[in-house]
Amino acid sequence: MSIERARKLQQPMEKQQEQQQVKVKVQKKQWVSTGEKVLYSMATGLVVIASVFMVQFSSATDTLNRDIQKMEQKIGQQQSVNDNLAYEAKELSNPDRILQIAKDNGLEMQNAEVKQAGVVGN
Repeated sequence: MSIERARKLQQPMEKQQEQQQVKVKVQKKQWVSTGEKVLYSMATGLVVIASVFMVQFSSATDTLNRDIQKMEQKIGQQQSVNDNLAYEAKELSNPDRILQIAKDNGLEMQNAEVKQAGVVGN
């Protein structure tokens, strides 16, 4: 009887070991593979970098346009000053004015012909 008893005790242990070995963990398939994650990360990084460069480029363009507008304003003001000075120079070189100043300072005119000097070149 002891042999039978030992066999009975031994059989449940073997069944428990078999049952434990039969259990296999089933791995769930990932929705996105590792390679796809790397590709998505790289694409996202490229989009972010491209957008940063675009913002930087538009900012630089805006700054350049503002500088150009300031320079155009300065050029316009300088042209206005130059035109005023040219008009004033032309007014001051009027022959009648020159003769009047000469008479005021006591100079006499010997020759009645007075000619205005022209600009040579331009």
